[in-house]
Amino acid sequence: MRNPNQKGETVKIGYARVSTLEQHLDLQLDALHQAGCEKIYQEQVSGAKTARPELERALEHLRAGDTLVVWKLDRLGRSLPHLIDVVTALLDKGVGLKSLHDPIDTTTAQGRFIFNVFASLAEFERDLIRERTQAGLQAARARGRTGGRPKGLSAEAEEKAMAAETLYLERRLSANQIARRLGIAKSTLYSYLRHRGVAIGAYAKKRQLKTMKVELYLTVENNSKFVRGKNKSREDIEWDILRRYQMEKPHKDGHRYILTIPYETDAELDRIIYDEILGEAHRIADLRNGQIEADVISLEDPDRSW
Repeated sequence: MRNPNQKGETVKIGYARVSTLEQHLDLQLDALHQAGCEKIYQEQVSGAKTARPELERALEHLRAGDTLVVWKLDRLGRSLPHLIDVVTALLDKGVGLKSLHDPIDTTTAQGRFIFNVFASLAEFERDLIRERTQAGLQAARARGRTGGRPKGLSAEAEEKAMAAETLYLERRLSANQIARRLGIAKSTLYSYLRHRGVAIGAYAKKRQLKTMKVELYLTVENNSKFVRGKNKSREDIEWDILRRYQMEKPHKDGHRYILTIPYETDAELDRIIYDEILGEAHRIADLRNGQIEADVISLEDPDRSW
């Protein structure tokens, strides 16, 4: 808690992190104390981990005019895009960032200039991500997979078809139970499953599904300043698509998601990512005159990305 006598005053809040139990925080803590930090949040967690509870507490504690102080920038961000997200969120709150061993102090003009250079590099990276996404979608279309809503289904029917696919692949309910839950006939259920490309019957029951945990970086933007649909598009994408894959969102207002995707073959995994996730996300954003930029990286195989 803040000292009531300091109400209205700005404070320095420190954040320290080491990756393993074998490492020590002493060097960082000493430097942060010398820098005048009123409170220091510390934790031992790998830089690759998305969950950092102490960092979350530090961000919640900060108020406009405060400064977050770190030993080095790599203690704060897991990657350049993640670092840009965190710093942008701080600037939006009116909070400064100071790194003791990097030329970053966003409370100064020079520090803000350096950060803007980093932000430009992140924007360049996002442009590359968008190009790769578009290339992947074009490659998928060239193989005969166009994505989007199956022909002949209304928007309401498409929602039920996606729900039917999820319930059917979970193998927890029978076909009759799924049909009753969705309020459709069993024959309609099978029709929806065929539209979604789901194998039906004895073969489907014998499928040995694997799972792949991936990290999705997703931004949604309006196509012009005269439309304001990006927030609703993101909500629709999360609700209609991402929640089907055990969606985890490390930061409430962030752009990163952790998804767990069930699949049988690599080709099916590609289809799910390119068509059912990225393709559908493009379609939803396009309906509100928007666009997405997305990148998908396997958390189990660093060499795999989409």
